[in-house]
Amino acid sequence: MTQLQTNTTSSTTPNTNQAGPSGHHLSATDAVSASEELLEIARLRAADSGLAYTGALYPLEAWSLVEAGVATLVDVRTAEERKFVGQVPGSLHVAWQTGTALIKNPRFLRELENKTGGKDSIVVLLCRSGKRSAAAAEAAAKAGFTQVYNVLEGFEGDLDSQNQRGDVGGWRYWNLPWQQD
Repeated sequence: MTQLQTNTTSSTTPNTNQAGPSGHHLSATDAVSASEELLEIARLRAADSGLAYTGALYPLEAWSLVEAGVATLVDVRTAEERKFVGQVPGSLHVAWQTGTALIKNPRFLRELENKTGGKDSIVVLLCRSGKRSAAAAEAAAKAGFTQVYNVLEGFEGDLDSQNQRGDVGGWRYWNLPWQQD
């Protein structure tokens, strides 16, 4: 049984009639402008941190871009993590590592390019905490992907004081759409 958990609304038409943070609807021009601003902030964040890929987004920023139809969300976790921990509806899956031994997927870059429409597409990578997706983003950038972004905090966030995830940031923490089998 699939359970969808969300506190946001989704538009079926990209970049039109998008609700802004205050709940007011944005024109198509305003939505594009807001998306361009988020991408610029992400690029500056990456540059300030000396990252080797295009940009770094927080979960709410990433969802805003995906919901507006500006970016493609790619989950780089294992198939097992997606099944048992949960996944973002509509996200693509290209595992950075596979199996319980987390062996690097030798087809990662080829699969990423094929599933996202090419190396110039705006691609947002998500993993459990943002660490594997950062490594995947770095590899993609080195391979010529020009618009690859990492989701900081990941799907589950960082460990808390009790070594558990879910209470310190992450996609689920921010009540963004997700489902679990």
